[in-house]
Amino acid sequence: MNDLSLQELLCLNAVVEEGSFQAAADRLHRTHPTVFNAIKNLENRLDLRLLDRSGYRVSLTAEGRSFHLKARQVLDNVAALQKHAQCLAAGEEAELRVVIGDLCHLPDMLARLKRFFDNCPATRLHLQFETLTGPVERLMDGDADLILHHIDEADVRMEFIRLGKVKLIPVVAPGFLKFAIHDAITAEQMRDYVQCILRDTATHTQQREYHLIPGAHSWTVSDQFMKKELILQGMGWGNMPGYLVKDELADGRLLSIRGRYFKESQLQLVAARRSDVKHGPVAARLWEYLQS
Repeated sequence: MNDLSLQELLCLNAVVEEGSFQAAADRLHRTHPTVFNAIKNLENRLDLRLLDRSGYRVSLTAEGRSFHLKARQVLDNVAALQKHAQCLAAGEEAELRVVIGDLCHLPDMLARLKRFFDNCPATRLHLQFETLTGPVERLMDGDADLILHHIDEADVRMEFIRLGKVKLIPVVAPGFLKFAIHDAITAEQMRDYVQCILRDTATHTQQREYHLIPGAHSWTVSDQFMKKELILQGMGWGNMPGYLVKDELADGRLLSIRGRYFKESQLQLVAARRSDVKHGPVAARLWEYLQS
């Protein structure tokens, strides 16, 4: 069997969708004999009768329906390939690398990214999740085009869009402490209790310690969800994003120990990118999208 031609598949699909050779020819800007002969040659090459020509409208045979289903997939893939080539020729990026930090509200942030990239089929989203100093290190190392995290806003190497503030609340499970919760709990009182902290994914940048009590025993976890579960199970205490523990604080499964010494804090969540790097058209549209 000789190789199939794209033109033959286009003719077959047009006849199926239009219901006649003439209508298919008009759609493809071809002559009736050209379309008729293309399908006849295709049937001869395959040794299959694809079309039933006995009725008023041309219809597919059983074998034709099966073949057309696969042919339609091929044509869709070719159309997608052509669209991809057009986007690349227009300078659109084949890939964008986005790093989501540990304080992001994932359902909201992922929904935003999905809405944007659904309209950029030629650009593949490469997504990473990093904690603490990791997102900024990825950006400055050139391993990310955009990060969604908190940064040092005085760092002139980056430009940023403020997305909102995330509240951090020190929490424990009921019964975790051997003394009553009050508003003047000191670091000395908490030193004998396990503190749950996040593992910093930075590999060579100086790592920062957030709310860590010097000398306290600590458990290091990879993400906020593991940290929350350990605290819920009464296996440690820690500072948690308010949106992640809102329900547990409301129904009493977690208790806040904020007070004179353990205060709630806020970190500014931003979208940040390098200010000294030229950004492509898709990256520019994503920036405008996040600004809006």
